[in-house]
Amino acid sequence: MSMLDGWFLWFIVFWVFVLGGLFAIGGYFMFRKFLKVLPKDDGKSMLDWEEYYVNESLHLWGDQAKALLNELVTPVPDLFRPVAKQKIAGKVAKIALEEHAKSIENDHIIRGYIQATPKRDHKFLRKKLKSMEIDMTPYEHLF
Repeated sequence: MSMLDGWFLWFIVFWVFVLGGLFAIGGYFMFRKFLKVLPKDDGKSMLDWEEYYVNESLHLWGDQAKALLNELVTPVPDLFRPVAKQKIAGKVAKIALEEHAKSIENDHIIRGYIQATPKRDHKFLRKKLKSMEIDMTPYEHLF
């Protein structure tokens, strides 16, 4: 009688599929991150540009702007919050720098928040803005 009979065989088969699935999920997210790090035509990656815009706009961020950004990213799970914050801050900074703003205002943050958020998450975004009693009418064209 072989060792791989009955329940032990099914136990091994089950774990092969579980581990294969976990490796596939992890590989998918690593590949997405890898694509963001690849340089574009201008020689900089998406992450490089985010970092550039944030660094160029550090002097524009006031305490109120930072507090609003922190409040807007609260629905994001703790594990992903720093990444989401960096992406949103990069978009906000780009908008503010392109408009030659003297400081980052709530309008810049809300527009950057909407543009940096994937379309699939816009329903959560709307819910958060509504809970904060922010009028979305001027921003409808961005959704």
